[in-house]
Amino acid sequence: MAAMFSLLLVGLMASLSTAADVNGQLRLVKGTNSCSGRVEVFYQGQWGTVCDDSWDLNDAKVVCRQVGCGDAISAPGSAHFGRGSGKIWMDDVACKGIESSLMLCKHNGMGKHNCHSDEDAGVICSGSLTFSTASPDTFTSVTYPLANSTGGDANTPFRLVNGGNSCSGKVEMFHQGQWGSVCDDGWDLNDAEVVCRQLGCGRAISAPGSVHFGGGSGKIWMDDVACTGQESSLVLCEHRGLGEHNCDSYEDAGVVCSGVVTCVVSL
Repeated sequence: MAAMFSLLLVGLMASLSTAADVNGQLRLVKGTNSCSGRVEVFYQGQWGTVCDDSWDLNDAKVVCRQVGCGDAISAPGSAHFGRGSGKIWMDDVACKGIESSLMLCKHNGMGKHNCHSDEDAGVICSGSLTFSTASPDTFTSVTYPLANSTGGDANTPFRLVNGGNSCSGKVEMFHQGQWGSVCDDGWDLNDAEVVCRQLGCGRAISAPGSVHFGGGSGKIWMDDVACTGQESSLVLCEHRGLGEHNCDSYEDAGVVCSGVVTCVVSL
């Protein structure tokens, strides 16, 4: 009995931890690509917007970094990317620009605001990751553009959703104007390694399937993915063909990455 109670307690604590981890997750909506759009925050089980009161480039920098989209180019307000229809979770956000999460910035408190949806804040990010090369005498950075294409080639955008941060979650691919999932048939650590590297998220820790991060409701774009682990993009791996599959949404593939986005190399 004591052992059973301990197992139940561990399971409950794990569930609470997972739920807590999701709070503060960000997404960008209605932008021209995955690195621009209206800023939305996940909190207490639902997505909501951020008010543009005091919204500036420092705030946008935190958002762009948190979602793995490089540097901030601009911080549009006034519902530039359309009005949200849910909660307004944050107002009077005042970031220093160095925070790891928007929720760590100064603000009025979650759900406390004096705004309307026509004041929704947005960001436009560079869509790039910066890799630094260090030597005893110099420190330089080289920026590699991220993909913004909608075609099925090496530039096809991918994202991770429902994982609590930008480096874990269900794998989704943007193709023919919509996001879709990847089936877990044959899904393994080599496939996850390609995704993690492609998104600038370091090494693959695990490759969970069976909708570990929740099922999708849209297209299933890839099935029977078989990467060697060396490819620069998941679409360059062997697979059935985009949109060809024999799967259901309960077979969606996911990844958990180490979360390293900056590589420092000593020369």
